[in-house]
Amino acid sequence: MITNVHLTETGDISKQTALYATGADFCRIFNEDMQNLYLLSLVLTADPEKAEQCFVAALDDCAAGNRVFKEWSRSWARRAIVKNAVRLTAPEPVYPNGVSNIAVATDATNRARPEVQVEISALLDLTPFERFAFVMSVLEGYSDQDCALLLGCTRQALIAARARAAQEIARSVQIPDGRQAEADFKNQASVIGQAFTARLATPA
Repeated sequence: MITNVHLTETGDISKQTALYATGADFCRIFNEDMQNLYLLSLVLTADPEKAEQCFVAALDDCAAGNRVFKEWSRSWARRAIVKNAVRLTAPEPVYPNGVSNIAVATDATNRARPEVQVEISALLDLTPFERFAFVMSVLEGYSDQDCALLLGCTRQALIAARARAAQEIARSVQIPDGRQAEADFKNQASVIGQAFTARLATPA
């Protein structure tokens, strides 16, 4: 009887263990998805050095032993990237006198980055808060409430920042109707990833 109970308990523990991602699982995910996860770090931080720090910190966090279902492990890894990018960049909405702080993408800026598509250049030229608001809600698909919690801001500030980012991107890439910029960029998410992949693969 005792043996049967012991075997049953052991079996239950094994089943539970199999349901959750381990540190080794996350190490494998970060190895397999290295390029995509680094690209997310880069597009959020807009800084190669910070992107590397973000990637390593996210791996450490995931490998620390969080109880996450295996089926959620990849999305959890991306969330860890986002959270560490927020920590490293500390994006804040600052609008003195109600004026947006969006950095305007100039022709000179684009010429300085000839290997980057104009859409990517426009995204990188946004101020940190607008860039985070746009990437997190449009490209990563986070809800407004989730974005606001992660960024430590109000939903109103998030929505306003995303709208300004969409308008600036639309202006930079000459989309006639700025209100369509979010949909257009969401449809082009894979193109954005490919552009960053090409950029990273090109020797400096």
